[in-house]
Amino acid sequence: MLNSYEILETIKMIEHENLDIRTITMGISLFDCIHSDGNIARQKIYDKITHLAENLVKVGENIEIEYGIPIIHKRISVTPISMIAGASDEENYVKFAEILDKCAETVGVNFIGGFSALVHKGYTKGDIKLIASIPEALKVTNKVCSSVNVGTTKAGINMNAVKEMGQIIKKTAELTADNDALGCAKLVVFANAAEDNPFMAGAFHGVGEPECVINMGVSGPGVVKAALEKVKGEPFDAVAETIKKTAFKITRMGQLVGQEASRRLNVPFGIVDLSLAPTPAVGDSVAHILEEMGLESSGAPGTTAALAMLNDAVKKGGTMASAHVGGLSGAFIPVSEDAGMIDAVEKGALTIEKLEAMTCVCSVGLDMIAIPGDTSAESISGIIADEAAIGVINNKTTAVRVIPVPGKKVGDNVEFGGLLGHAPVMAVNKFSSADFINRGGRIPAPIHSLRN
Repeated sequence: MLNSYEILETIKMIEHENLDIRTITMGISLFDCIHSDGNIARQKIYDKITHLAENLVKVGENIEIEYGIPIIHKRISVTPISMIAGASDEENYVKFAEILDKCAETVGVNFIGGFSALVHKGYTKGDIKLIASIPEALKVTNKVCSSVNVGTTKAGINMNAVKEMGQIIKKTAELTADNDALGCAKLVVFANAAEDNPFMAGAFHGVGEPECVINMGVSGPGVVKAALEKVKGEPFDAVAETIKKTAFKITRMGQLVGQEASRRLNVPFGIVDLSLAPTPAVGDSVAHILEEMGLESSGAPGTTAALAMLNDAVKKGGTMASAHVGGLSGAFIPVSEDAGMIDAVEKGALTIEKLEAMTCVCSVGLDMIAIPGDTSAESISGIIADEAAIGVINNKTTAVRVIPVPGKKVGDNVEFGGLLGHAPVMAVNKFSSADFINRGGRIPAPIHSLRN
């Protein structure tokens, strides 16, 4: 039972500290939409998504009004399309992306994820066709997000896929050059991808998931920073305890909204993703949390340790608040979507190399980073390989969402708009990794993967 103090505290968090529900994401299985005729498969996909998600946006908006809790995005994730379209007789899957986009427009959601392939151990025919279709698909759609999983702790890293994804990212940037390579902002390359992730661009509905499910993504960097202001100068024991208590409150709110949405939509409740998801808005930054701990700027010595403690404390507090925690759960460090990260890059405190070190302990990886347009595909593949290695060796999810912006150089600024924000173009190591990437094959799974 909530008391009056807790209610007032939550209102304060919403009004002054940028507390919100970042997303309600409905996951939908498309396995019963499989058909050898692509036109029939797409019609079945359209009918199923628009039926199940018909009231998703309306329910989200009603909960916002009744509970006074902002719900920023309503989204859909679907079974990886490479699995669904693979049964069809078509050679190009762009039309499948277009039908997903049409579904998203019809039901009014912000994004739809699942134009995806899982190739950590090799390719199916459907995977090959889907990956080849990604650049054009992201050019001709507005709300479709794409992801490719290239490695797992159990399987190792598919270096053939790593090489190809560097090329796909470059081609996507070229095809969407008129929008500062915006297509790349909707494309992410994973290791150990989560099957119940509600966040874009990496959301897809995993094969072990229910027919339909509601997953929640919470936010709250501003709330955590405000809480830490009250323990300024105190030891890290107090800092960790404060973060845990705050994460507990944020997660409880997310579970409350998720269960209510589940009840109203008559769809099972899945998980709460605990991730602290920043925005470009002032006062909603993970970087500013780290600086509140005593760093002059994110990127200074001690940044990785601060982020590690933040991530751990968020998980501990969140798991006490909900029996069903999943997705990515921790702290995101996207550059373009975090005002503090942008500031740190612009004043030279934060580099890609330091961000890579931070990804060892954050929720995801190198996220929403603009790089020079002349960065080679092999260098992008090298970045992907490094992140995949961090994920595979440490048995955690890592990802790369980099944006090689045609015509832009280090120091230029790129505007993406909305939650995607804006980003200073960051320098990439100029030395070549081409011979390394061109070896191909698979990097074997680490020895500690043999746990069964």
